[in-house]
Amino acid sequence: MSADTKIAELLTELHQLIKQTQEERSRSEHNLLNIQKTHERMQTENKTSPYYRTKLRGLYTTARADAEAECSILRHALDKIAEIKSLLEERRIAAKMAGVNSDNDPPRKTMRRGVLMTLLQQSAMTLPLWIGKPGDSPPPLCGAMPANSDYVAKQGDKVAARVKAVDGDEQWILAEVVSYSHSTNKYEVDDIDEEGKERHTLSRRRIIPLPQWKANPETDPEALFSKDQLVLALYPQTTCFYRALIHTHPHRPQDDYSVLFEDTSYADGYSPPLNVAQRYVVACKENKKK
Repeated sequence: MSADTKIAELLTELHQLIKQTQEERSRSEHNLLNIQKTHERMQTENKTSPYYRTKLRGLYTTARADAEAECSILRHALDKIAEIKSLLEERRIAAKMAGVNSDNDPPRKTMRRGVLMTLLQQSAMTLPLWIGKPGDSPPPLCGAMPANSDYVAKQGDKVAARVKAVDGDEQWILAEVVSYSHSTNKYEVDDIDEEGKERHTLSRRRIIPLPQWKANPETDPEALFSKDQLVLALYPQTTCFYRALIHTHPHRPQDDYSVLFEDTSYADGYSPPLNVAQRYVVACKENKKK
């Protein structure tokens, strides 16, 4: 089965799941309305009789079952979306390796910088939000959670890579994994910026995988960097990571970090607060200079 056929099937399944979600929600609305009316009658009568307690217990039990059913459908839909994104990424990588560009992926050699910045912004916005079941802990690469020690980034993954610049200095850049050699424990990565068009061979210690999920501040605050923590953050409108301090962390799932970049042109050594998406903030491997 071709990737296009599989994607079409998954999109059809996703459409059906969305319809099921709406149907499930419509069914549950009647029960929720009964709960509201029961509470209103209790307030009017100013008493909580055994009848009302029994009735509410049954209504809430039904509401919980309805919510769990809707949650199950939504999780199934999220799995389908993840499959679709994975197939699209596999197709993009195959086209790149074959030297063929898809209609939706502008040729690397002609991509304008504005287009690249828009793609990076879209990538940050579409990073999936980790939604665990009750009692689940955030997995590695969710927000600030580090990768496991034996983790190997996959072909096509975006990473922060420490490379030597033209002037001999080292810098952290946004790069895409081309391959990994288990015999040498080294990555081959491409600079994401088409102006560089450089491929680098780097050891694992020079690679930091980017988050694969956003962390929800409302349910998993432990998966976020804390205030004043030293990080590497992608400077706005660039493809380079620089050292920064966390100023404020996201308060809602869609929020960015506010960070203070190290900048000697300011009296206190830090820039004013700038927003950086969760996808482009990683733990700093270097110690802060005293």
